[in-house]
Amino acid sequence: MTTRTRVTLGRREDLGADCANCFGLCCVALAFTRSVDFPVDKPAGDPCTNLDGADACTIHPRLRAEGFRGCTVFDCSGAGQKVSRHTFAGRSWRDDDATRQAMFAAFPVVRRLHELLRYLDEAITITPADTDAERLTRDFERVRALSDADPDTILGIDVDAEYDAARPLLLAASRNARALVRGGDSRDTRADERRVGRLRVGPGADLVGADLVGADLRRADLRGASLRGALLIGADLTGAELRSCECIGADLRDADLSGADLRGAVFLTQMQVNAARGDADTRLDDGFQRPTHWGG
Repeated sequence: MTTRTRVTLGRREDLGADCANCFGLCCVALAFTRSVDFPVDKPAGDPCTNLDGADACTIHPRLRAEGFRGCTVFDCSGAGQKVSRHTFAGRSWRDDDATRQAMFAAFPVVRRLHELLRYLDEAITITPADTDAERLTRDFERVRALSDADPDTILGIDVDAEYDAARPLLLAASRNARALVRGGDSRDTRADERRVGRLRVGPGADLVGADLVGADLRRADLRGASLRGALLIGADLTGAELRSCECIGADLRDADLSGADLRGAVFLTQMQVNAARGDADTRLDDGFQRPTHWGG
């Protein structure tokens, strides 16, 4: 078992869960609410009844069948192993009450820092070196240093302020990436537009915060569109063209991505992918894990 958290390598694909190196923090520190995602209520700080003494899930292959769909969606962005192996140097929440309380308080802070690292890392890769890449790199290293800090320092971090500071750079990176894909297509994109209620849906569309719950977006061309913060719960996106669209904060729960093309989607996360439905024809960039519930 490694004692080094993978995020120290600084690669986007390393900012994902490594459950073998975690003390089951998501199964203990977080609360469950009885819903379509969980069959029971569980207060924060209480171990899930399915967690065994070795911090493993006893029903992991049957989570969806047993009603724990939320567990199959959740991704800690690598915070579980970071807090377990680095922040607390291998001490478990089982050791004593002080460690338990501090670990459970640090876990959500580190998780949000790791999510921000994931966004900053992607922004660096899609930003020309002669623009904001140097500043993004400095911000990445600064946030990574915060995530590496001791427990007391972590609990004093204003994570919202870190996101506020990074937001202009992330939005600029998204605009540049989306403009490139739109600029590289010589077609008259007006032919690919459609109306969904009062919304114009098509290449490059501004759908920031749009209510598209349950919308029929089959085979929609959304290349380079901004879906930032859009509600796409249960939307039908089968066969949709989503290359280089912006996905930060988009709610894709139960959205049907069967046959959709999400290559180059900007700020798309594993948790968003996990929350959606898809199939063997859904196209994703390298580095994403295809959820087992997609089949195929």
